[in-house]
Amino acid sequence: MASTLRVQAPIGQRALLLTTAAIPLTGWTVHALALHRRLAAAKKDPLTGLLRRDAYTAKARQILARHGDSAALVMVDADHFKAVNDTLGHAAGDSVLVATAARLTAWAGPRAAVGRLGGDEFAILLPLPRDRREVRLAQLVRMLHTPVALDNGQAVAVAASVGAAAPDVLGTRDLAQLQRAADAALYDGKHTGRAHLATAEHTTVPSINGRRAGRPGTAAWGRAA
Repeated sequence: MASTLRVQAPIGQRALLLTTAAIPLTGWTVHALALHRRLAAAKKDPLTGLLRRDAYTAKARQILARHGDSAALVMVDADHFKAVNDTLGHAAGDSVLVATAARLTAWAGPRAAVGRLGGDEFAILLPLPRDRREVRLAQLVRMLHTPVALDNGQAVAVAASVGAAAPDVLGTRDLAQLQRAADAALYDGKHTGRAHLATAEHTTVPSINGRRAGRPGTAAWGRAA
């Protein structure tokens, strides 16, 4: 019995030491996980779950570097969004933004960078080869013109303007230039119900905060207004 007790005592001590040592490690692990969640949350828009501007920009540049001329930048701007807020309330406006974000994410796929740049303005950078652009952009327009169902069962008619820019068309892989050109193309086709692809002329259009003057030519895809 005595020998048994002598053998068990060190084992118990070792177990106690291991348990005690595990406490601060577990605490640090919980802290690290919480910190990771906070950092991940800081990269995403709290309402829509899309990437914030900085996180979107970083991922978009990675995709551009990887896919080059087989990528495309797409800008999306909700049409008549202020009217939704003014007539149905901000809760309805939030529902429209959440639905729009979900549609953009579903359309773009897991390899894309999908960001909310602010308000009702969104940007997507995704692999999109030339031979698929027309079909895919037309598909996006149809999705963004599908009514949104609110929690009370009411259906809200929605629409969005879409502009796209492709490196092989514009001769640049610079994200800022692609975004400016896509934004210019978007405003060429504002409220038309079609997606507009930027031409080389759009890279020279003067802009202020993405809003510009002038109407260079565009190619348009989608449904008629």
